[in-house]
Amino acid sequence: MILVGNQRGGARDLANHLTKDENDHVIVHEIKGFVSDDLHSAFKEAEAMSKGTKCRQYLFSLSFNPPGEENVSTEDFERAIDKAEKSLGLTDQPRAIVFHEKEGRRHAHVVWNRIDTDEMKAIQLSHSKRKLNAVSKELYLEHGWRIPAGYINNALRDPLNFTLEEWQQAKRNGQDPRIIKQAFQDAWATSDTAAGFKHALAERGYVLAKGDRRGVVAVDRFGEVYSVPRQLGLKTKQVRERFTSIQDLPSLENSKMEASKLVQNKLTSFVLELEAKARAVKERYQEEKKSLVTKQRAERRALLEQHAIRQADETLMRQSRFRHGLKGVWDVLTGEHFRIARQNKLEFERALQRDRDELDFQIERHKQDRRSFLKDIKRDNDLQKAKTDRQNLLDEIAEISKQREHGRKKDRGRSLSL
Repeated sequence: MILVGNQRGGARDLANHLTKDENDHVIVHEIKGFVSDDLHSAFKEAEAMSKGTKCRQYLFSLSFNPPGEENVSTEDFERAIDKAEKSLGLTDQPRAIVFHEKEGRRHAHVVWNRIDTDEMKAIQLSHSKRKLNAVSKELYLEHGWRIPAGYINNALRDPLNFTLEEWQQAKRNGQDPRIIKQAFQDAWATSDTAAGFKHALAERGYVLAKGDRRGVVAVDRFGEVYSVPRQLGLKTKQVRERFTSIQDLPSLENSKMEASKLVQNKLTSFVLELEAKARAVKERYQEEKKSLVTKQRAERRALLEQHAIRQADETLMRQSRFRHGLKGVWDVLTGEHFRIARQNKLEFERALQRDRDELDFQIERHKQDRRSFLKDIKRDNDLQKAKTDRQNLLDEIAEISKQREHGRKKDRGRSLSL
């Protein structure tokens, strides 16, 4: 269970954050040690107490995040909270517990009042991160969960061990020369004029240019230069026969700029197309998600209402066991009244645990439904392909922009040297 905590002030903002409706379900599970019985007023109490001290960060907020696939009961959360509370030295301090459920995961937020009212000063929370890490590891071991690699080896916390430039360079160097040659030959075969050849190559991402030795070359989107005769398998004279004058071709540097611009514009249009496709799929899933969450909230309210009605009926039934008048006095004298009271208390505790178990069972079922829904989204081939293709295109556009900027700097440097 990952624990993340911090000292803070801002009573109203924190209460708003913990109760806002962006989660699928929000349950204020416990408010203990405060006079108020609602979250906003309770945190305001802590703020008012802090006025008698110099403490500005009078609250300690701690989140409890178990592995998403695990079934963690309310009692498991409470035991984890008690462990952290004891480790931090916040035992008996006023606290509030709020459960959040979102995307099939359930986690808890606990907020303590740091102000010790007897001493009228804030409780010192030295080495809180180290203490919470120790509690976290203990919880993983206690429940038999797989410990995250970052807890074992700090070096494993950062999975990014290569740069974007390195990845793109490997991709560029891995181009198949047979595919490149085929593109040139197809463009040549489908055109019979210099203009036609130029247009055909442009469709394939290449721009014709005048080479340094009065030859004809082509430039790709990465700024790589290709000899047209060599790619076509023809003699230089055969290629030049199609061109009335190679002087009409742009310079090599200008062609590099034109090639990158041509491809970048094309790729940008593809990105917009993919974004529209992904947006349509997301909108459909958002509607389905909204319907599922609405259904689950209704089921949650119905169960809580059922519990309230049953608790009221059972309380009346237990109270009816006590006799009144002289018979009631007799029961007190014989000890029967106290036997009934003990029996009622035991039944009340069992009923409370029964209701809690029913609620935990429903919560876990709702989490499973949300996880299944998320798996459906992740398995949606159209959405995933659109995301992957879009990211690949954005990477290509970034590389092209970088190459173009590099070309501009070279041109400026050449102009200055002249």
